[in-house]
Amino acid sequence: MTFKQSLLWPFALLYGAAAHFRARAYACGLFRQRRLDGLVISVGNLTTGGTGKTPMVLWLAEHLLAEGKRPGILTRGYRGFTSAAGPSSDEAQLLAARLGDAVPIGVGANRFTSGRALAGRGVDCFILDDGFQHLRLARDVDIVLIDATNPFGGGHLLPAGRLREPRWALARAHVIIITRSPHAPAIEVAVRRYSDAPIFYAAPRLDSVRTFREGSAGDEAADARSKNLFAFCGIGNPAAFLADLRAWGFRVAGRKFFPDHHRYSNEDAQAIEAAARRAGADALICTEKDIFNLSSAHRTSDMLFFCRTSFHPDHPDDLLRTILASAKTRR
Repeated sequence: MTFKQSLLWPFALLYGAAAHFRARAYACGLFRQRRLDGLVISVGNLTTGGTGKTPMVLWLAEHLLAEGKRPGILTRGYRGFTSAAGPSSDEAQLLAARLGDAVPIGVGANRFTSGRALAGRGVDCFILDDGFQHLRLARDVDIVLIDATNPFGGGHLLPAGRLREPRWALARAHVIIITRSPHAPAIEVAVRRYSDAPIFYAAPRLDSVRTFREGSAGDEAADARSKNLFAFCGIGNPAAFLADLRAWGFRVAGRKFFPDHHRYSNEDAQAIEAAARRAGADALICTEKDIFNLSSAHRTSDMLFFCRTSFHPDHPDDLLRTILASAKTRR
């Protein structure tokens, strides 16, 4: 434990006690859950960010559509921020850009109210984004994602570590997906101390590298692997993005990381480009989520690439069947 973690340890104890009381209060009915008229599938995790929730939500929405269902997505949005103009958080904008009008998105802190509004538009299957700790809304299936590169946030609760809840919260999970590894027996052993839920594996897959063009998906950049790239991002697990780039065969000359959901200023753009020049980079590269937070300075760059990725479960058909079977059993 670091010195900073030692200072924060008393606050982590208080946080853990509050999380335990809250979970028990909902479990015994002291706090009442509200239920939507339709199937509710929660996608969440134990740690703060970086496990692949948004790609999983996208994968699930696409597959539920293919099953003939009418899915909608319920997301709080970053810090609960919403707008009358439509989805406002970077994750909500990414989902809207990829899914179009086929899957409506409700953004707001009150997921029950957002769900009622989507139900009025014909939605009968609700995907609760980042919903594992949102116990106010009843759900039929709890899917929990665990990042194999940092499965339990260093083992400490917030604010000393990255855990939102202790490991025993996995007992609530109905499906567990370990990401960024094809096989992690040590993590499975740790999970089995608390949960007998079926375990699946998944990894991010690079679909394409595209040039950034404001207002469009951009063009595919076939020559990106021939360039020296400077990577930057504001996501929950930036080290994983860097590892993915190298695994996909890109030459990374340098990098600069920002906090999750970071909204880039013109000064940030200038700092990134200056660092890229010092590193000898030919172009910049970021994640698809980052393009929704770029500044006007970035939007005029003619050498900015972003990675379009997808969620790739090891057994996709079995995963979907397990999710739907679990929902049917519980309902």
